[in-house]
Amino acid sequence: MIIFRYLCREILSATTAVCVILLLVLMSGRFVKYLAKAVTGDMEAGVIFAMIGYRIPGFLELTLPLAFFLAVLLSFGRLHIQNEMSVLKACGVSEKRLMGYTLVLALFFAAITGWLSLSVAPAGMAKAETLYKAESARSELDKLMPKKFYSLSGGKGVTYAEAVSEDRELNDVFLAMAVGSEENSDRSLVLVLADKGRQKQAEGRVDGSAERYLVLDKGYRIEGIPGQHDYQITYFEEYGSRLEDRKPLNDEPKTDAIGTWALLGSDDPELQATLQWRLSIPLLVLVVTLLAVPLSRANNRQGRFGKLLPAIVLYFTYLVSLNAMRGAIESGAVPVSVTMLPVHFVYLSLALVLLRSGRPKKPRGGQTSPPSASLSAQGIPTEGVQT
Repeated sequence: MIIFRYLCREILSATTAVCVILLLVLMSGRFVKYLAKAVTGDMEAGVIFAMIGYRIPGFLELTLPLAFFLAVLLSFGRLHIQNEMSVLKACGVSEKRLMGYTLVLALFFAAITGWLSLSVAPAGMAKAETLYKAESARSELDKLMPKKFYSLSGGKGVTYAEAVSEDRELNDVFLAMAVGSEENSDRSLVLVLADKGRQKQAEGRVDGSAERYLVLDKGYRIEGIPGQHDYQITYFEEYGSRLEDRKPLNDEPKTDAIGTWALLGSDDPELQATLQWRLSIPLLVLVVTLLAVPLSRANNRQGRFGKLLPAIVLYFTYLVSLNAMRGAIESGAVPVSVTMLPVHFVYLSLALVLLRSGRPKKPRGGQTSPPSASLSAQGIPTEGVQT
């Protein structure tokens, strides 16, 4: 139990450190993307942390297997480099026994990863997708920030407001629009200055949708062709400008946001591929554990990180193969009945080959030569050597 606790402490500490680093990298990239949308007004600033929070289980689903794989590599590599593995073998603790201890940890992480993949991550993706759709359904005026110029949908014009109240009422509004066809070089330019502005919806369409207008109060409308003196100025008490219709949003959720129970009863190849992907993540943890143990064998000349890069390349090759099989099932190029098990079988076979290739060969006859014989074979005098 002492060796088991020692190995658990080494692997768990390394897994936590690597997982935190990978998680911060993924979260920072997503945060920068959401922050750019918030700066342009496409997303409210208060939604950013909620979106990231809902995406964390999906990030952990991908980072936890890699973190555990690297932790096993680093922990076993340190045992080899610092000759602790030789001491353990001399005390009767074989590499096979250490692998059994590691597989216990691998089963624990596979259970956590399966829970994230099958339950928590889809629920988080569904909530994140709901927030994203709500943000996409906002109009240009809902995204309007004070003292900033915004382009209207369709590129028809530019609007500006000096101040925006909590109920989205605009103060000191400026509106510039181009009137006429794009082929006509003498397009008129319309400038509107108003004290107040607000968004208004007019019902009455056959499909039940509402037309949206920007209604301005008390201002001036100036229309003319740029560069010419022929223009007209109109004072108004109320002025309305029709806004572009919102693009219809796809109500169907993404496959990653669909619950696992809903995937079980579906015949759609895309949904079945998503289900098999979720089931493959826990198997991935177990297979890469068997790969990590033989790949961690190193000597002092190679160093602790000597085989780290080839191992990472092999891991990503495994992950890309699973993703390629998922794409093939979704497109119908591979039948759903094939599943992703052949990919796991290939890398499991590779792990078994690596494990067998690294075992020390037993001498013929089952007898070991005495130390004096081995010393004599090397030309070292054996006088006084007790066997």
